[in-house]
Amino acid sequence: MNDRPAPGLADRLRAIVGERGLVGEDREKAPFETDWRGQYHGRAAAVVKPASTDEVARVVTLLAQERIAMVPRGGNTSLCGASVPDDSGTQVVINLSRMNRVRAVDPDNNTMTVEAGCVLEALQNVADEHGRFFPLSLGAEGSCEIGGNLSTNAGGTGVLRYGNTRELVLGLEVVLPDGRLWSGLRGLRKDNTGYDLKHLFVGAEGTLGIITAAVLKLFPKPRSRATAFVAIADPAAAVALLSKLRESCGERITGYELISRVCVDLVLKHIPAARDPLPARHAWYVLVELSDSAPGDAIGALFEAALGEAAEAGLVADAMIAASEAQRDALWQMREDITEAQKLEGASIKHDVSVPVSRVPELISRATAALEARFPGIRVVAFGHVGDGNIHYNCSKADRQEAAAFFSESPAVNHVVYQVVNDLGGSISAEHGLGVLKRDEIRLYKSALELDLMRAIKRTLDPHGLMNPGKVL
Repeated sequence: MNDRPAPGLADRLRAIVGERGLVGEDREKAPFETDWRGQYHGRAAAVVKPASTDEVARVVTLLAQERIAMVPRGGNTSLCGASVPDDSGTQVVINLSRMNRVRAVDPDNNTMTVEAGCVLEALQNVADEHGRFFPLSLGAEGSCEIGGNLSTNAGGTGVLRYGNTRELVLGLEVVLPDGRLWSGLRGLRKDNTGYDLKHLFVGAEGTLGIITAAVLKLFPKPRSRATAFVAIADPAAAVALLSKLRESCGERITGYELISRVCVDLVLKHIPAARDPLPARHAWYVLVELSDSAPGDAIGALFEAALGEAAEAGLVADAMIAASEAQRDALWQMREDITEAQKLEGASIKHDVSVPVSRVPELISRATAALEARFPGIRVVAFGHVGDGNIHYNCSKADRQEAAAFFSESPAVNHVVYQVVNDLGGSISAEHGLGVLKRDEIRLYKSALELDLMRAIKRTLDPHGLMNPGKVL
């Protein structure tokens, strides 16, 4: 790997991607050298923005020949530093945002073929225009790009019914670390011809190659929805309520999000348009959504009856069922605004962890007790996808200055939380990936054999360690 950029590198890159495709000035490169939270910073030798798969392949071939490391980058919504160059000033950032075409939509096959730079929300809209539904949904959907979603195996709010991004992709097109192109854009639901290579690249965070396009699954468009904001006693009630709703409503449960009162208070404090959905304060809530491809009001009646039975069983303290699309949107907006409210509140130590659904209450209670004993005055902000066991378990101090100082305790806080997660048979990264943030920590929680296998795959595809070095492994 080169310690300095090759002579004339900028001119050679410009010859491939054109003037629009090269960012060379320091001032213009700056936005590509940090993450959106401002936690990770680096320096890039250059930033290239190819407009086609051929340009990506030619750029990667050039960089590989010169032994120059490269950092794939999409919409910059990563939370683990995976898309930020190091501070050497020798790595080249390859940003795919110009590759934003929808190549094909096949409604009868329920697929669409898209380029990596397509913004997630735009793909949701394209599916809708064709009478179909693309279910991946997360707070950053207005700016995150599908290549990044695939590279991190993004989860979001629809995992309970539709699965992670890994379950939503049928085929990939990938530029390998030496510049060769693997074209696996097949829209097949059955293909039993050996190793399923696409799964190597989904969730690899750009360390094995650059995803340039994908064939994504589409679904029937939901024609009826029912959404409710439900007050509960504690996380144990959330798990019990989920089981009861599954008995009553089956696979119609599309979203099931746990929200603590602390989260609601932060949103009300920092987001001017936010309103408290219920008249009285409660310690915990779940945001529940049902959907069905059949039109009509039947799903609302089913939901109301199911919540009534749950209330009689002592699982529901209060509930507000959205009476309009505007109310539904407001409820989901409150959920999505939690992350932004936390950012406005100040520094916090974030954990994206998962455990078996049945053990979510134990995760929250054990981790909170251990942290409160060691860090008096700690504030836990817990929320997330309890329906699939993924909790965003974040920690800070209420006072802004104390919170900034507390951030330096991240390694100790992480160790406490991750140890509880490990004891409960969980994962220290549910949907955000490892990046730089958890690269070293993962060695404590994966077996030596697992790590050896991961390194062997990395060496096979990227023997010179040029593709997003220093991330994941």
